[in-house]
Amino acid sequence: MSIAELFDNEFKRRMKGRFAAVVRVLFADGKFDPDEKKFLDKLAIKLEISNEEYEEILENPLKYELNPPYLHIERLESLYNIARVVHHDHHLGDKQEILLRKFAVALGFTTSNVDYIVNKALALVDKKVDLDTFIYEMQNMNR
Repeated sequence: MSIAELFDNEFKRRMKGRFAAVVRVLFADGKFDPDEKKFLDKLAIKLEISNEEYEEILENPLKYELNPPYLHIERLESLYNIARVVHHDHHLGDKQEILLRKFAVALGFTTSNVDYIVNKALALVDKKVDLDTFIYEMQNMNR
């Protein structure tokens, strides 16, 4: 196996793991609503998850390894990426905030300030800031 194939396989494994993590968060209440299902459909395409992999992950998302972010900056990076995906799909409307709240809590942000974090994250993503600006603004939003 070449180094390029090794990196491709590892990248694919991580994408499937991330997709499975999203499925776990959305399925925490035991079902997907139609908007969440549409979101998953689009996310699977963006992450290059095949139809077979998609069905397999939906059937058993616990089969895939989770690599939750440990450091605060890693959680902010994940929040930035998820916020961009959620915000990009404007068909979610008000549900984009609800969906992002679920992800923020799953990333380890506290429920006591998750509304403030989500509102700030969506405002920054709406302004199309880059990752560095997003992290700086999120780290300094109480100043």
